[in-house]
Amino acid sequence: MKAAIINSADATPVYGDFPEPKLADGRQLATMVAAGIHPIVRALASGKHYASKSTWPMIPGLDAVARTEDGSLIYTGFIEPPYGTFAERMAFPAAMKFLLPEGGDPIQVAAGMNPGMSSWLTLSARKRDLQKLGTVLILGVTGMAGFLAVQNAFALGAERIVGVGRSEIGLRQAAAKRAETVALTGDRQSDASVIAKALGKNAPTLVLDFVWGEPAEAAFEALGHAEFEAENKTDIAYLQIGSMAGAEASVPASLLRSRRIRISGSGLGSASMAEVFAQVPVYMKLIAEQRVEVPTRVFPLSKIAEAWALNESGRRTVVVPD
Repeated sequence: MKAAIINSADATPVYGDFPEPKLADGRQLATMVAAGIHPIVRALASGKHYASKSTWPMIPGLDAVARTEDGSLIYTGFIEPPYGTFAERMAFPAAMKFLLPEGGDPIQVAAGMNPGMSSWLTLSARKRDLQKLGTVLILGVTGMAGFLAVQNAFALGAERIVGVGRSEIGLRQAAAKRAETVALTGDRQSDASVIAKALGKNAPTLVLDFVWGEPAEAAFEALGHAEFEAENKTDIAYLQIGSMAGAEASVPASLLRSRRIRISGSGLGSASMAEVFAQVPVYMKLIAEQRVEVPTRVFPLSKIAEAWALNESGRRTVVVPD
């Protein structure tokens, strides 16, 4: 079968022939309809992600919209390495089979599910526990995950969103979705000051951090020094989701002692499969109803090298069959 093939760590995928997937127990065959090139796809393929199997040659791709042998359109993933979703056919686990909602656009679903679910799980759980979201601070609002987090938070009733990032295009996109945006300069003290000013007197109930590194340190300083009103000194849940700006960040001891703040991670190992599977159909329906916008750019599988090289701010690259 034709597939995108990566032959070594950090190599660019090439279009070529790969052996057909074998059907092990509990797996079914489907043909690829659309698959997104997400940051985690690149990280897994390079061997740098903590969940990478570091096996080459391999087919990249984490999730996809596919067509089953009976003609059904499904959202699926968890393809067994060295196989992935950037191939004509895939053997998917029967448990990872979610029918697309009526009217659902396969390209939008393929582009939006991975980045959108990264915040939807946390936001929906927070809404369920507290009944309200209040103010949400988003670090890395200019990436696709951050852009969808803005839309997700407002869909769940957030009162206010402060979005932090560097890309002018991304900041404009977030602002168009009603986020109050903060442009970072790279100077920690200056960035901390503008974040604190943007938050004003209202402490965020939730921080979604898609970048970590220096922006996180600026946010920690802002949260520690901001003069929140007494009635707004609520518990702050800080969720570390991505690390595009750096794998490490220093947490001031003074912040942990002066604020009711809980810092935790959100990733492949932090949520149960039951929780994830329960929310997949919910979020697919949100996309199908166009309640969230997912800007995309589409490439045929044969142009995988060109698609892989593109890392366009504000749009998610999607691969489709030729």
